Amino acid sequence: MDVDRQPVQCGVLCMVNFQFGEREGIRRKVLKGWAKYGRRKVKMNADLQDRISQLPDDILLAILDGLNVRDAARTSLLSKRWRPLPTMISHLTVDVSDFDPKSMTSFSDDELGRINATVVKATKSILACRKSNEHTISLLSMRFYLRDDDCISTGHTVGHVMATQKVEMIEFTILTEKDDNQCIDDDFIVYGRRFALFFSYCPNTFGGLTGLQLENLRFGEPEIIDVLNTCKRLHYLRLYNCSSGISTFLEVEHLQLSELSIINCRFGIIKLSSLPKLTRMIFGGWIAFQDPLSFGHVPLLESVTLTNVGLSWHNAVKLSKFLSNISIRDLTLGFNSEKIWVQPEGPKALASAFHKLRVVNLVDLPEGYDERRMMRGGKPTHTARIRTWIGMRLRQISRTTACQR
Repeated sequence: MDVDRQPVQCGVLCMVNFQFGEREGIRRKVLKGWAKYGRRKVKMNADLQDRISQLPDDILLAILDGLNVRDAARTSLLSKRWRPLPTMISHLTVDVSDFDPKSMTSFSDDELGRINATVVKATKSILACRKSNEHTISLLSMRFYLRDDDCISTGHTVGHVMATQKVEMIEFTILTEKDDNQCIDDDFIVYGRRFALFFSYCPNTFGGLTGLQLENLRFGEPEIIDVLNTCKRLHYLRLYNCSSGISTFLEVEHLQLSELSIINCRFGIIKLSSLPKLTRMIFGGWIAFQDPLSFGHVPLLESVTLTNVGLSWHNAVKLSKFLSNISIRDLTLGFNSEKIWVQPEGPKALASAFHKLRVVNLVDLPEGYDERRMMRGGKPTHTARIRTWIGMRLRQISRTTACQR
């Protein structure tokens, strides 16, 4: 089965000077040079080799932190000076796209299996060379395909690292072989079962994750709650094109979660019951028989993004009711059709919800619609900056009274 994946460009750097304040410039130049020569043997003259070798470890490690694991490992071949450095880097990024043949844009099942197996092998290799607790891993970021044996092997490898080394943050981005526009109902079920198996075999690994991105999964009703209960260290959770049925009641509670993104998912009622550290909520593409979600205890929530296609049978969202329990500073509303899914309201109704509002982004607002009518409050106690975007271009910026205290 073919899969379309866009190759991810990566890069590295080439050196000029070594002043402490110019590290970022050094980093950019080395990255640029590696991107050009990364697939060929890098031919360096003796003078440049000497200059690089004279740099202190912290600058060289800062350079390597910008690379993926594959390119970082290659630097160990440059000289004895570089040989131990890949085992000391603090940011480890293992991305399946870095192992794709760049001449190909689609892959068969066998090719995907081979690529995923290479990711597992590379992960084991780079982590096995590290000395326990000698150098802290600030970030271990993994991006791989959801395939049974490979996933479980990756999970066990990362779990072993968590148990034997100092790791501050661990992120998983788990991909499916098919993109969202290729999936049929059976695919969601198959991928959901694969994830459930992976999750059941590696609970300790999931318990240590600080970031998790999932796509194209059909959850059993309790499974998403099990994920939240197990992944107690999560700082962000991003769900794309996932579901558990439109009759599902999803009650979200988590002590550490600061960012939650739910895009094009099919859940029933979603209630953010208790998320004391949540600061950002992104929600898009809901089934609009009712308000998309409700807010409970979210005292730090400052930024809310809502995007939907307004269809004729969709209920309009009353922002005064929808945002009544929170006080946000940054609101983004996305409109993917000619129908406005936000119900215009008067100043008194919006006063409570908008009393801290400072920035409003209106994305793809239909032509001729007065954005100030939607956002206008009462007395000029303070103003909100309204930015109207068409596609990715900023159309206009206006200021309007946001609320009445």
